[in-house]
Amino acid sequence: MRVFLFKRLVTMIFTLLAASLIVFVVMEILPGDPAIVMLGINAEPETLSALREEMGLNRPVAIRYLNWLEDLIQGDFGTSYTYDVSVFELIKERIQLSFPLAVFAITLSTLIAIPLGIIAASNHSKPLDFIVMVFSQLGIAIPNFWFALLLIIVFSVSLRWLPAGGFAGWDAGLIPALTSLLLPTIALALPQSAILARVTRSSMLEVLKEDYIRTAQAKGSGRWRVLSRHALRNAMIPVVTIMGLQFSFLLAGTIIIENVFYLPGIGRLIFQAVAQRDLIVVKNLVILLAVMVILINFIVDLLYAVIDPRLRGGEDV
Repeated sequence: MRVFLFKRLVTMIFTLLAASLIVFVVMEILPGDPAIVMLGINAEPETLSALREEMGLNRPVAIRYLNWLEDLIQGDFGTSYTYDVSVFELIKERIQLSFPLAVFAITLSTLIAIPLGIIAASNHSKPLDFIVMVFSQLGIAIPNFWFALLLIIVFSVSLRWLPAGGFAGWDAGLIPALTSLLLPTIALALPQSAILARVTRSSMLEVLKEDYIRTAQAKGSGRWRVLSRHALRNAMIPVVTIMGLQFSFLLAGTIIIENVFYLPGIGRLIFQAVAQRDLIVVKNLVILLAVMVILINFIVDLLYAVIDPRLRGGEDV
């Protein structure tokens, strides 16, 4: 177990350094002057010179990279050129929406997908299996932004049950806030649940062919007891892997959905920063999201050790 954790920790550290280097290279070293990108080609030379000095563009590349890493470690994300406020404050404000939205979406996706995957696997080649596969295929094929627009048309425009967009804010109360996030949660969760259901089904079908499943059945264990206690746990590693990837996507890749529902989250902040050419916000927000994705993958690796007892014994599989 210690060897397993040490290897994963070292891998995570090197991945973080590689991600920071890639982001720095893309944002500051590739051809093009960041100051001109931010201010435009018609900016006055004095203004460009002042911005270069403020951003440290006159210093050597290695020094700029190391200074940037030092600032990140200290929690200094710089100041937004567009908003003239700390980037950390912008992220802190927007993450209060994006993180709960991602948690709600992955929770709903899991609650839908895993039971459907188990039902499909336990009824392989039967009508229930066919129905689940049709659902999952539709969920994969339909773009989530189109599904989001469909939800707005049905539940907001036609039925007028739910708001079409915007966020009431947590200060307005729990019910108004959750109501604002209900349609975005569904729009994000259902396509993800389609993918997760297929993975759960495939993994369960593989496990159900194992000898220990037939042994448990021969001992008289009930069908659902075999599925829940013996098959599901051993089928969970690929499922947990996909869940980790999906949560990373829901946290960092909800730009389209947040724009469709006009939600002031991290995804919309990235879109606005790119549109306004605020490279300071873009650079620090991208590396923060990269760090969060890497940390989520590290947590998934730790869950492997919880699911698979062989890892706790020191065997790396």
